[in-house]
Amino acid sequence: MADTTYFPRRLILAGAIVSGVLLALAVHMLGARYGLDLGGLWRTDTSEFMPAGAAIAWWLIATVGFSGGYFTANLMHSAASGQIPQRMRQFLVAVGVLILAGAGQAASAPSPVPTVSGVLAGLAALCLGAVMAFCGAHFALRKA
Repeated sequence: MADTTYFPRRLILAGAIVSGVLLALAVHMLGARYGLDLGGLWRTDTSEFMPAGAAIAWWLIATVGFSGGYFTANLMHSAASGQIPQRMRQFLVAVGVLILAGAGQAASAPSPVPTVSGVLAGLAALCLGAVMAFCGAHFALRKA
């Protein structure tokens, strides 16, 4: 009977963080295309305290970053022992490619957001995605 091998913990953590950050940035780019923009936090022309689109974008990016880190860590932890069926792997790769392709298409179009607030929103999404992906991956690895 073959021994079960596992990826090193740091490799799983790094892969899960990268995956969570990429998914969070993809959701940020797709959300900005549909009006869910973190750049609304830095606008001074609105009379309300915080636009609802900015709050929804914030929670959506955080949720996707955390979930991406958590599920990637779980998948990488069980992948080395062969517990993931081949069709499931192919499905996950296809979903990841479609999400990143949609984000690339959304990013290639002209931005409806002014440049400075767009850069700040991108950096905020990057940092938020990284922190939440780390938290999700760390939580998944503590459980395993």
